[in-house]
Amino acid sequence: MADLNKLVDDLSALTVLEAADLAKLLEEKWGVSAAAAVAVAGPAAAAGPVEEEKTEFDVILTGDGGKKINVIKEVRALTGLGLGEAKALVESAPKAIKEGVNKEEAEKIKKQIEEAGGTVELK
Repeated sequence: MADLNKLVDDLSALTVLEAADLAKLLEEKWGVSAAAAVAVAGPAAAAGPVEEEKTEFDVILTGDGGKKINVIKEVRALTGLGLGEAKALVESAPKAIKEGVNKEEAEKIKKQIEEAGGTVELK
């Protein structure tokens, strides 16, 4: 039987390309696929739900905080809406200001609306 420690050392010294070539050779020689090992590990990994970090957010205006004019001005600046459309959006809260924005932009919008007196929720 081969020296297992030497075999581990030899495998550890392989480059990524060499390891990929080795995997292909073993698949051809033994008729197995590396994907089968992933399928076996799948149910064990599924035992605990893995929560992915959210990358897109909807910025929802939930209220004007009694400072409707300031919030309308900020909504206009953020969205490019006209005065009438921005006023209608603020008055129909809860309403989305922006949808599908990244976390950094969503936090920036939330801060701006809150500084104007409004309330915002990120979903």
